[in-house]
Amino acid sequence: MKLLPADIRALLPALYAQSECSDAIVYVKFFNPNSDWTWYVTEFDGEDLFFGLVQGFEEELGYFSLSELQEYRGALGIGIERDLHFKPTPLSQLRRCQN
Repeated sequence: MKLLPADIRALLPALYAQSECSDAIVYVKFFNPNSDWTWYVTEFDGEDLFFGLVQGFEEELGYFSLSELQEYRGALGIGIERDLHFKPTPLSQLRRCQN
């Protein structure tokens, strides 16, 4: 599966486009089927760099790269996948930790 097809890539806001929003919209969900790690994308630089919510051992907002997600292979040889049924969702609805 292509992690970021052209039609989805075109929908993503540029980096910092939602920086002034009180509740940014998440457009894409990536996940590791072998663990609890999930990456939620709110913005994209158009090339490789995402900004969004990462839920793993901890939960944090930060940057992550498309190339690293594409290259990853877990112990079973399975890579990161995109949730094909994910709909754009306010970030506040996805946070485990409320500040």
